[in-house]
Amino acid sequence: MRALLLLLPAALLAQTPAPVQPAKPKPAAAAKPATTPRAGAPKPAAAKPKPAAPALTTDEQKTIYALGFSMYQSLAQFDLSPAEFDILKRALGDAAAAKPALDWKQWAPRIQSLAQTRGARVSEREKAASKAFLDKAAAEPGAQRTPSGLIYRELQAGTGASPAATDSVKVHYRGTLVNGTEFDSSYKRNEPAQFPLNGVIRCWTEGVQKMKVGGKAALVCPSDLAYGDGGRPPVIPGGATLVFQIELLGTAGRATP
Repeated sequence: MRALLLLLPAALLAQTPAPVQPAKPKPAAAAKPATTPRAGAPKPAAAKPKPAAPALTTDEQKTIYALGFSMYQSLAQFDLSPAEFDILKRALGDAAAAKPALDWKQWAPRIQSLAQTRGARVSEREKAASKAFLDKAAAEPGAQRTPSGLIYRELQAGTGASPAATDSVKVHYRGTLVNGTEFDSSYKRNEPAQFPLNGVIRCWTEGVQKMKVGGKAALVCPSDLAYGDGGRPPVIPGGATLVFQIELLGTAGRATP
């Protein structure tokens, strides 16, 4: 590599033409006054604004819009770039016109492999982005980082019993991604959830056992204590750290009203 770098200047000099004698400068011409538009001359046309998207007025239009949004979310695991999304839109147009640009059936078997490759890429990116968030959460006052990696922080002390892993629990909760996006909430449904504690993600099984009935806590769950590299597309990407705020309402046989 060093020899190649030493040869480059010589090669460039060999390609450089011999210097040319500069021509004698010509007398500078008198500057012409700037022209002003003649009275009554037409003004340049202004750029036309883009037409606004049509309003969604009927139930069917709104449902079809929801269908498109759902389709886009289901493609999150493919981690498409803007250029790749343009290819996707082109394929939809070609399919609607029944004029495929290639034999798509030949390539369809590769879709699953692409999903796995791109999904792994999304997962690694999520884990890298979560590291700083986990460290910051662990440094908050009152936070405990357990050997498993769970970060537990009590928000309100309870006075009742603590559940065992084999108990069923009754809880209110809210779950978000590290960017604050809410993916689930029993509060919004206005209905507490009830389930066996050993039948949920490891983060909950471990964290809720630290609580007492009537208490509230925040659980920050690394992906390997939640949904792992697979995630729960389209809502929870692979490798995602999850944040839960949990209110323990009761355990089996001891539920509060």
